[in-house]
Amino acid sequence: MGNLLYKSDLGDGNYKNPVLFADYSDPDVIRHENTYIMTASSFNHTPGLPILVSTDMVNWKLVNYAVENVGEGFENPRHSEGIWAPAIREHEGVFYIFYGMPDEGIFMIKTEDPLGKWSLPLNIFPGKGYIDPCPFWDEDGRAYVIHGYAKSRIGFNSKLGIFEMSNDGSKKISQDEILFDGTNPSHPAKTLEGPKIYKRDGFYFILAPAGGVRPGYQVALRSENIKGPYEIRTIMHTGGSGINGPHQGALVTDIAGDDWFIHFRDMGLYGRVTYLEPVSMRDGWIVTGIEKGIPGCGEPVAKYRKPASAERSEITYLSASDDFIDGKPSLSWQWMADHRDDFIDKDNKKGLVLNALNLNGSADPLLWECPNILAEKLVCPEFTFETKVDLSCLCENDRAGIIMTGGCYAALEAIKTKDGISIRRILSFNTEDGNVNEAREIIDDFSEKEMSASNGKIVFKMRFVKPFMAETPVLTMTYSVNEKMKDSGILFTPEDHTWVGAKTGIYAISRKNAKGGSAKFEYVKVENEEAINESGN
Repeated sequence: MGNLLYKSDLGDGNYKNPVLFADYSDPDVIRHENTYIMTASSFNHTPGLPILVSTDMVNWKLVNYAVENVGEGFENPRHSEGIWAPAIREHEGVFYIFYGMPDEGIFMIKTEDPLGKWSLPLNIFPGKGYIDPCPFWDEDGRAYVIHGYAKSRIGFNSKLGIFEMSNDGSKKISQDEILFDGTNPSHPAKTLEGPKIYKRDGFYFILAPAGGVRPGYQVALRSENIKGPYEIRTIMHTGGSGINGPHQGALVTDIAGDDWFIHFRDMGLYGRVTYLEPVSMRDGWIVTGIEKGIPGCGEPVAKYRKPASAERSEITYLSASDDFIDGKPSLSWQWMADHRDDFIDKDNKKGLVLNALNLNGSADPLLWECPNILAEKLVCPEFTFETKVDLSCLCENDRAGIIMTGGCYAALEAIKTKDGISIRRILSFNTEDGNVNEAREIIDDFSEKEMSASNGKIVFKMRFVKPFMAETPVLTMTYSVNEKMKDSGILFTPEDHTWVGAKTGIYAISRKNAKGGSAKFEYVKVENEEAINESGN
């Protein structure tokens, strides 16, 4: 449903970057036989830890999530907290994901089938400030976790830590110790974090980002002993590519034996999109990207040949459209916090029925504080988003609508009144004390008779495009009860929230009662605005 969205595969044996135009932050990837498996940060959104698969590292499909909910304390949104920077590994037929939660500790989950159900999270290192863990099983049978530190929680950063764990990954069996100190003037690496460890030709290599997210770069640490001492070298930077902060990702070997590096680039409101770089060696050091001017230091590529694959890959697209088959949302959707079974009427088999719930007790809760907003990532630069909603089962004071979230957000919603439906627009703003508030305005009303003539249905539409000569797309929202679209007056430019890109979403919320009625979303159709323009439609 909907026009084709962003594609990376050029169809001639080459690809263009990014390979995933979507907010899969802090990606980590392994190869299992002929299939590549990726996971990424999911923060407060659930289900969490997405599982994507590919046969060529260019065409990816979202197929699963590894955790259902974040856990205790995430019943309401804790924006940009939760699950940070995971690492996925396979050891002796078992797949593991280790991830950090900045206020809770380092967690481990595992499975024998990454496309199936994963174990419940196990906190193997409780405490604040331990993040970005990566497990490593050495040839002598000993197993370790290396990790970073979050200054906001523990008081320092730019250092990497290491501790030994049991072979099954279920417990920490040694003290945590500093493995590398990036604050040392003899080998500085400011904001060193996100380490991934590999072994090549007798050397332990730790690949890690440094320098911060947008101005940062990729470094490699090298030693003949897992506990060091380590040499350090910058192996990729922006250079003349224009790609900011090229770092934090995974070293992966294809079926032909060639190495590749998958990393993110921060694109502001679009989040952290995924890039694929060739890998080479110089003087015994890994180099990511293409060397241009500085020997041993690469730059990101705009276009390159595809990695070797065992079979011809089908060109795939990340879809944001949904017909809600069997009354369920597709995998592209995530809730804003931990979710419950009663968020959706699962007995319905056509369209998505969202129960109107009020889960924080406010008379008219801020959308920022509602866990039961169903949202999905932006998957192309410019787009239109349309949905039709049946409001006939809403109770008085219930509300249902559409939203674009981010560091600030805009929404357009219908509120059930005694006499019909009111249309309300919402724009968020930050208060002087750093909290979020909303500017709300009723802009239209429809009588019960008018709603009956439309069978209780309304069409909401958002359009996100660049105005003439503008650099940044602008969001507008419209609505229709009688086939004539009306402008809401919303003119909005979204932004990212800390480390999470903007998202589009739908919701049904009770304004006064814990549980109200429900709203049925018949479909969501997302079309690439560029594709629409090129086709002449």
